[in-house]
Amino acid sequence: DDWASDEEEAREVVRQMRTTPQLYDKLAASMAPTIYGHADIKHGVLLQLVGGLHKRTPEGIKLRGDINVCIVGDPSTAKSQFLKYVHGFSPRAVYTSGKAASAAGLTASIVRDHDTGEFCVEAGALMLADNGVCCIDEFDKMESQDQVAIHEAMEQQTISITKAGIQANLNARTSILAAANPKHGRYDRTKTLKANVDMTAPIMSRFDLFFVVVDDCDELVDRSVAAHIVDSHRGLRAALDAPFTLTQLQAYVRAAKRYAPRVTDAARRRLVACYRALRQNDVVGRGKTAYRITVRQLESLIRLAEAHARLHFRDTVDVEDAAEAFRLLKKSIISVETEGVVLEHDDDEDEMEALAQQARDDALLASDRENRPPPPENEPPAKRTRLSSSKPPPDDDDAAAADDDEADAFFDGSPAKVVKKPKKRHHKRVKLSYEDYKRYEHDLTLRLRKRADLDGVAGLARSELIDAYLLAHRATIGDDPDKIAEHTKLLKQIIKRLLKDEAIIVVPDDSSTEQILAVHPNYTPLDDTSAMYHLPTRRPPSPPTRGRACAAVPHSPSSSPPSPSTRLWVADTLGVL
Repeated sequence: DDWASDEEEAREVVRQMRTTPQLYDKLAASMAPTIYGHADIKHGVLLQLVGGLHKRTPEGIKLRGDINVCIVGDPSTAKSQFLKYVHGFSPRAVYTSGKAASAAGLTASIVRDHDTGEFCVEAGALMLADNGVCCIDEFDKMESQDQVAIHEAMEQQTISITKAGIQANLNARTSILAAANPKHGRYDRTKTLKANVDMTAPIMSRFDLFFVVVDDCDELVDRSVAAHIVDSHRGLRAALDAPFTLTQLQAYVRAAKRYAPRVTDAARRRLVACYRALRQNDVVGRGKTAYRITVRQLESLIRLAEAHARLHFRDTVDVEDAAEAFRLLKKSIISVETEGVVLEHDDDEDEMEALAQQARDDALLASDRENRPPPPENEPPAKRTRLSSSKPPPDDDDAAAADDDEADAFFDGSPAKVVKKPKKRHHKRVKLSYEDYKRYEHDLTLRLRKRADLDGVAGLARSELIDAYLLAHRATIGDDPDKIAEHTKLLKQIIKRLLKDEAIIVVPDDSSTEQILAVHPNYTPLDDTSAMYHLPTRRPPSPPTRGRACAAVPHSPSSSPPSPSTRLWVADTLGVL
């Protein structure tokens, strides 16, 4: 009776949790509440706890459904806290250290029984964590022969032993959550993940997700971390606030594991397209990606999509599940691509320049027609003649272009000026270092956030944001019109890259002819820093549904732009006024 009442109470808790808006993000926020930031890591660990589906082919080959996650980061970035939290969360979790573990201690060993004198099998950490999670800290400190010993356990999820007359094939159906430190103490952004971590390529390919945690210095982040640590030492309950308790989260994960979703046709097409995109972007050998994209990454996409569908209590894997799986896998791969940021040219400048050139050409032709002298009354009309050229006749391919260029080069007795079309300009690609690009990104997004918090404005126009930046850095940029124009062009290219990376979004506004920019609801500057602790006074907003377009707040027409001195200074310096 007590067991039945507890089961019914757990079902009621799960039913109430399912009605919570933004459930996916709140479940992730409830994971390790003492650690803040790195929302993607929490999402990945949450999907690891739920897991995918175990399958068996007609030939009897087992396909694993467990998800393996590895966290690589600088010291003092709470990697071990993630492992300790998962060890206390899962009832069948085993915690071990790579430096103190051997191949036999991780898999299994053959020992002699003291009473009977016969040989017997003694289970290791992976066998003890069957149907659970094995947390391995200091994974990079393991010996190479010990890493080779767990190849079979990580992919086939079995342990084969042939020793002392004993031949056995044991189950090791466990997920592995590993933590590793970079080779030289700190993560080197100019190198790939393979060059930063002492792991072999086969081991790296067996991890479904890699997350990189870098300890960067940031004034706002450091203040938040210090405030939370002090509040935790003071024993304030608000420092450990979370949407759901540990018991509620455990009940929800147990209920989610009962579902067995199937991949739909639309999700299948999306998964195939995502895998093709990953393969096409794979330029290993030129220092761009973390590791080689293989079929194992396609299986990782399937497992992550199934776990996301189970987490939402669905019987089918939809397109949004595949999109979230692709986002996490792409994040874990592309986040280490920090060799340099290449900015694309702003197409708006080319369009404006083409329109201005067309207007100048039209004005020149109109002025030429007005200044032509009229023909004499008694003289017959002259034959329309085309201007001759001293250049050799063009080829057949260039004849049509030459006719178009000289379409207005006919005259009635007096020659007209030939207006040539401007040639297409080839722009040089601008490349910024990763640190410079992050500084620009932090400054621009911080200005958008402050404006939204102080004035309640949903966003700022692109020109207003650029003017505000130029005014704030006036002492550094100076009053030279060429430097101001150069910085304006660079800021437009950076804003275009931020829009492409979904750090900022365009807010719909019918009352404005210019793009209104705002910070993306999912964006947080703590993703690439070591802010691992939670400051409960402020939380970034979350979208209603992961993977779908977020509803943006309309821009208020009554919002005031930056101070008039900003516009007057920039316009006067550029020679507009």
